[in-house]
Parts: sequence; C-alpha cells; structure tokens
Amino acid sequence: MSKRISLVAHDTRKKDLVEWAVFNQKQLIEHELICTGSTGRLIREALGESAHITALKSGPLGGDQQMGALIADNKIDLLIFLWEPMEPQPHDVDVKALLRLSTVYNIPMACNLATADFLISSPLFDSDYEPKRRDYSDYLNRKL
Repeated sequence: MSKRISLVAHDTRKKDLVEWAVFNQKQLIEHELICTGSTGRLIREALGESAHITALKSGPLGGDQQMGALIADNKIDLLIFLWEPMEPQPHDVDVKALLRLSTVYNIPMACNLATADFLISSPLFDSDYEPKRRDYSDYLNRKL
C-alpha cells in the first residue's frame, strides 16, 4: 500500500530530515514523498531519481498552505514536520495552521525524529490503514 508522505523541515532541521530519509530510504522509496520547496530538492538529491518526490513551493512562499490544502483534500497520509522550536519563524501562523489541519483530519504526524521512527516502524505503516475522520457536520450546520 503506497502512502503519500509529507516531509517538511525548517532550515535548521533539514539536515536531520535528509539523514533520516537516507537511513529509511528502503521503506520510503515505495511511497510518494511530498515536500515543501528546498526540502524536496535536498531529499531528491539524497535519495536519487528513483524516489517519487513532488516538491511544492517553499514554506514561506506558500508551500505550507499548499500542503495544508492537500491535507484538507485527503491527499496526505502521513506528515513528518521537523520544525525549529528554538527560533521564531516569520511564517509561524502557517506552521500552526499546518499542524492544526493535521489534527483536524487525524493524519499521523511526527514533529521529531523519535516519533518519525515510531511511525515508519509501525505495522500500520505498510498496511491499508484508514484513520477515523471526525464528523464535523454539527459544526458545519450550526446556526450563526
């Protein structure tokens, strides 16, 4: 079962994500990798042309929002987002929106390498797992 895996990393975390992807190349090569801008370029350079990689725009230039739209359209199965907690981000609201959408649509999400390791080593990673989606019809049908 091929999954659509989102890989996103802030500048100070790109090296960590690339190293993780190389270490897990054997598992990742079977899946579609969807990355924001320069992260996608770095992952492609590290994994080679055999990897199926889609690169969106750079995060601050709209890539985070493109990724959010893919999540909202159920076109992302898993998000690995290594963000930098120790530095302010000029597009922090976009980062928070991406994390919020991942929670709303109940997709597995890793914000650190330990969680990413747990996700990729889970028996569910290679299964036909479909996360339960919360029903928001009450919210959508509320009277304003």
